[in-house]
Amino acid sequence: MPDVFTELRPLLFSIAYRMLGTVSDAEDIVQEAYLRYHRALSDGTSVESPKAFLSAIVTRLAIDQLRSARVRRETYVGQWLPEPLLTDGAPDPAEVSADADSLSMAFLLVLERLNPVERAVFLLHDVFGYEFAEIASIVGRSADNCRQVAVRARRHVNEARPRFSASRAERDRLADKFVAALSDGDVDGLVDLLAADVVVTGDSGGVSPSWPRPIVGRDRVLRLLLGMLEQMRQVTGVRLERAEVNGQPGAVVRDGDGGLVNVFAFDIVGGAVATVRSVISRPKLAHLGPLADVPALMAQRRDAPKA
Repeated sequence: MPDVFTELRPLLFSIAYRMLGTVSDAEDIVQEAYLRYHRALSDGTSVESPKAFLSAIVTRLAIDQLRSARVRRETYVGQWLPEPLLTDGAPDPAEVSADADSLSMAFLLVLERLNPVERAVFLLHDVFGYEFAEIASIVGRSADNCRQVAVRARRHVNEARPRFSASRAERDRLADKFVAALSDGDVDGLVDLLAADVVVTGDSGGVSPSWPRPIVGRDRVLRLLLGMLEQMRQVTGVRLERAEVNGQPGAVVRDGDGGLVNVFAFDIVGGAVATVRSVISRPKLAHLGPLADVPALMAQRRDAPKA
């Protein structure tokens, strides 16, 4: 039994995370699915397909969680972004055979347009390859109704689905150049790499420092980035590092001890950086390891000698 669950855990986490956009909730749901699976076997229930049994539990729990999450997000302070995953380096539990683009922040935000059942049907069929007959038993609808739901959901997704026109290698190359230009304060390099209508969004959970509204346009974004760089330079040891975030190019800011300050995810379209998403909310970064003491860093910056 543990071997079966261990084998299926990456898939179950992938479904739950794409449904919810939150790591902690996804992990809780996967754990609850395991407990229910264990209880079913202990009670003598015959489970012909552990994958089908566990997928159904995870999806139903995620639908219930989404319904309550929507209410909470109506009162969320500032801009809401998914909890980031750092997907470079060691294998990540969210990485399965599903299309990596469906893990991107841009895609997860598109899914916010769908209601919980639409999201479940679309993900299970279009991303994870489940048959409509199996999906119907999971969501409590007929197979024909699930087909109709999928068509409707697919239309909504395609209307706003991110178009990563550049190859993966080209996106990585441009992201490398962007992070290098930002680290060096290379204004000309940044101007060349930023799209004219570039957008920066930030999720701080309403805690300072924050960007409560999107920053739009190359000039405004350039000023913002250069101001951020100047603030980083006023604090000893703070550095910007390239990273892969949710399967896409990104970067992280760390303090001198390696503590995480924030995570950036980039959308690179048409040979330019089109979107920068920043997550600095402490609860949303807690699963990624030791966090920097941001208030202490801000105090150090305030006390730094003025040039």
